[in-house]
Amino acid sequence: MSGPSIRYCTTEDGVRIAYAVDGGGPPIVVLPPLLESFSLDHLYPAWADFVERLSKDRTVIRLDWRGSGRSERRVADMSYSALARDLNAAIDATGLERVTVYAQGGSVSAAALYIHDHQERVAAFIAYGASLRPPLRAERLATLCALARSDWHWAAQAIASTRAGTLGDAAQEHTKLLESSTSGENMALAMEQWSADGDAKPILSTLLVPTLVLHRLNDVDIPFRHAEELASSIPGSRLIPMPGRINFAALEEPDAVLDAIDQFLDEHVSTNHDAQVTDTAATSGRFRTVLFTDIVGHTEMMQRLGDAKGRDVLREHERITRETLKAHGGAEVKTMGDGFMASFGSVTSAMECAIALQRAFASHTESMPEPLHVRVGLNAGEPIEEDGDLFGATVILASRIAAKAGAGEILVPDTVRGLLSGKQFLFSDRGEFVPKGFDDAVRLYEVRWRE
Repeated sequence: MSGPSIRYCTTEDGVRIAYAVDGGGPPIVVLPPLLESFSLDHLYPAWADFVERLSKDRTVIRLDWRGSGRSERRVADMSYSALARDLNAAIDATGLERVTVYAQGGSVSAAALYIHDHQERVAAFIAYGASLRPPLRAERLATLCALARSDWHWAAQAIASTRAGTLGDAAQEHTKLLESSTSGENMALAMEQWSADGDAKPILSTLLVPTLVLHRLNDVDIPFRHAEELASSIPGSRLIPMPGRINFAALEEPDAVLDAIDQFLDEHVSTNHDAQVTDTAATSGRFRTVLFTDIVGHTEMMQRLGDAKGRDVLREHERITRETLKAHGGAEVKTMGDGFMASFGSVTSAMECAIALQRAFASHTESMPEPLHVRVGLNAGEPIEEDGDLFGATVILASRIAAKAGAGEILVPDTVRGLLSGKQFLFSDRGEFVPKGFDDAVRLYEVRWRE
């Protein structure tokens, strides 16, 4: 990919962001691992070659994060939330309705924040060489930030050498790219704010898009266990170990990485170019009720019982849920391991199914040594349907509502309560909340199902 045509857009907080769109086909946004500028790829040929190969038969969107490259350099906010705003502005500017997001290293947390709030716009998520944890321990962070502010060349060299291990030439190329892409002050500010942000783990369980996690088995910088932790935190994600010791820029054996990406996208994202660019494959307009379930205390249960016994409990949860869905005409959309997403043509059937689920799990808990406590949330509307999956605001709000429920509870918004008027269901007011990613408050009601 040579000579990208630079375009500009402006974020919600008024920061000017540089981005480029190249190629044709299903769109994929490629995010750099740090504050590395796509317009300086000539300084780092290995990364440029990898992105060019990734762009074969795809539309590739790249951006310079705020504070770097051709984007606005003088900024005060370099947090993950700020980077998510950069990503949102660039995707909005392209006019594309749905994209695949490929994030690497520190960009994964920013990408996760974006996806959390815009799941209907993300066809798939690929996380490469990432860690959930803050980038450095406090004492090392302070030392490196001080060095970056006083001598950016040596700090950039230290960062590059840590990530590249013994690859001397690659470390030198990476040092030049870092030095040219941003300032020592901006890198220090970013690392300090990323560390203050902490990890993205609390939101990962809400990501409902197909996800692929790639990581080098013997990476010199980020241990493989971090990838296992990341993959286990995102429902239904796939983890593929890659051979080699260097994660950044896919320097070692890029064919293995590209093959894994191609296979994953072939399974989850249509290769019909026009359908992807214009989103003509997506249809909406059919009214449905969307139901989400989630096991309360799933992580603690798995830690307490271990994988084998914990999996036995999950199988019982799956059996009960699937039998109850079938009995009430519900369609299983997908399972997230510790929960389900289902849809119904009738709001009444959906509510009867939710109550039957809670009664079935209550009965199970009374008779079995290991309790199964489940939360349920519903919403109704006209979700977008594509390739057997559902997307859009209706789905996201149903997920947000389920997350507000406690063990054994069923929560619905006021709109669903209104649709069920006169159906003899009992409700109690739970007050209003403003779901993340929505402008308006939603009034919730708990459904009283215990006899």
